[in-house]
Amino acid sequence: MWWFQQGLCFLPTLLVVWTAAAFVFAYVTAVVLRHVDPLVPYISDTGTMAPERCFFGIMLDVSAFLGMATVYVRYKQVEALTSRDDDLLAYRLNRIGLFLGLFSSAGMCVVANFQKTTLFVVHLLGAALTLGVGALYVVAQTVLSHRMQPQVHSKALFHVRLALTTWTLGSIVTMFASSVAMYASLPGVDVARKLHWMPGETGYAAHVVSAASEWSLALSFISFFLTYIRDFQKIKLRAEVDVRSGHLYDDPPLESSPLLPGGDT
Repeated sequence: MWWFQQGLCFLPTLLVVWTAAAFVFAYVTAVVLRHVDPLVPYISDTGTMAPERCFFGIMLDVSAFLGMATVYVRYKQVEALTSRDDDLLAYRLNRIGLFLGLFSSAGMCVVANFQKTTLFVVHLLGAALTLGVGALYVVAQTVLSHRMQPQVHSKALFHVRLALTTWTLGSIVTMFASSVAMYASLPGVDVARKLHWMPGETGYAAHVVSAASEWSLALSFISFFLTYIRDFQKIKLRAEVDVRSGHLYDDPPLESSPLLPGGDT
């Protein structure tokens, strides 16, 4: 049996691969068609114009559903491994993490369906849900990981998650600071609709730092789900069918109906 066939590890694996493919495909298409500059455009800029906009939106919608499924499975796993009586903080963090993860996944749907150049406020809200709330989810899961080691998993796994969390938070701080500097240096300019930047123009350096930080944040965020692969290998999905009646409806079985030939009259 291959490693990706063990348990439910295909969920975080597919989530990471599919989301990365959405970003790369949109970027390559947008650059080839000269819709954006090759040097570090914003992720949302690569999915602004057709035809990459269509594929970007559809692929992110799929990523959102994969994210919800992954977050829920993780929640059920931690719930089975922790007890409310033994560790109340872990129990509460697990529930909080579930809602944070679901909101972050829903944010991807908003980003996918509301483009930056049309409804910027709604798009910005979706980005805040995806990456901002997603960063809080990463923090919650890292704290949970700290409380679960070394009994449930190794200290090395916690250190990996801690490093990814630090990377995520550092990217957020850098992106926020550079974005503020960029907007402050371009008063009266519709930055949301600006897809092409010339080296040396006002705000160019801040734009490059901001866009690079956004890519860094997205990479650190989706990489965090790779740490779930080994955990999910120990989970199996099983469905049970409990038939409570000999027929499907409350009416008499069809073969005994008095309306049929040979039935009771």
